[in-house]
Amino acid sequence: MMATVSTFSSPSWPNPNPNNPSTTTTITQPEEEDNDSPTTLSVDLNSLSPIRTNPNYHQINNIPNFQNPNSSPSLYHISFNQDNGCFACGINQGFRIYNCDPFRQIFRRDFNNGGGIGIVEMLFRCNILILVGGGPNPQYPLNKVMIWDDHQGRCIGELSFRSEIETFVNPKGLCEVSQSVGCFVLVCLGLRKGEDGNVVATASNKGTLVRIFGTRDGTLLREVRRGADRAEIYSLSFSPTAEWLVVSSDKGTIHVFSVAGVDNPDHSSAGSPSSSPRALIKGVMPKYFSSVWSLAQFRLVEGCRYIAAFGHQKNTVVILGLDGSFYRCRFDPKTGGEMTQLEYHNFVKPDDCF
Repeated sequence: MMATVSTFSSPSWPNPNPNNPSTTTTITQPEEEDNDSPTTLSVDLNSLSPIRTNPNYHQINNIPNFQNPNSSPSLYHISFNQDNGCFACGINQGFRIYNCDPFRQIFRRDFNNGGGIGIVEMLFRCNILILVGGGPNPQYPLNKVMIWDDHQGRCIGELSFRSEIETFVNPKGLCEVSQSVGCFVLVCLGLRKGEDGNVVATASNKGTLVRIFGTRDGTLLREVRRGADRAEIYSLSFSPTAEWLVVSSDKGTIHVFSVAGVDNPDHSSAGSPSSSPRALIKGVMPKYFSSVWSLAQFRLVEGCRYIAAFGHQKNTVVILGLDGSFYRCRFDPKTGGEMTQLEYHNFVKPDDCF
């Protein structure tokens, strides 16, 4: 797929900041389109700064923040930032950014024409976000990736493709790039890498098995089993130390697996050779009954799309749902079992929490 990188000049949609039409961007614009050469994108990281958390910032600086508090938003997309400390959601009228611990809304941007955002991705906690239109009334064309500067309250650049952005309609089209200095790891199509870039996890087509590989030589390090029935995997996420892996699927159960160390026999279906009828069945289905199963679980409504990541507090998991649910849970690394719910909020309906 070919793309064209350009500055935000003369859009065919309303400018969300009509009072400040000038633009300053570090996005490079090619002199002419070359169908045989890839385009490049250059961003000066020194020009980035933290997100403004002052709710009056946009009013003070004459940047409109179109809000309609009486409307009931439709949620199209949710995603964590790179350190799982924040998450972003795209809705039918804009986007919102939240802090995970403590849970609170940092800011929201509602467009005056009610344009929908189908994808929103943060760059850590800085002012730059990536937006793609979505829903029946998209804010931006579905073939454009918009680069949004929240300090200016407008788009400063775009990536134009010849066809619709596929990741929006392909939930398994994930892409992760290692952030390690001197190390570049690119994984796609339902894979997830660890924070240090040394491990990568991938789910099987049936969603029953998750395999963990070393990125240096591709060695299979561990294979764990989510379950026996087919499932669609929604998210895979390592803990910061790559000691744990959390998995969510359409079955509604969040699983935490041990990645490092010796397996706990209490959480494995292997059993000893002299124990129970499992030893006999194991001869018929050896792989299934020798599988490593999840250490801890948290059960939710089946069918809703959930993503999960590890929280900043030790042994905690943060879960986000496309129904607007936010859960923070704790698991016991020794005994495992059902996780303990610590917190719940509904960020689509703020009054619906306990």
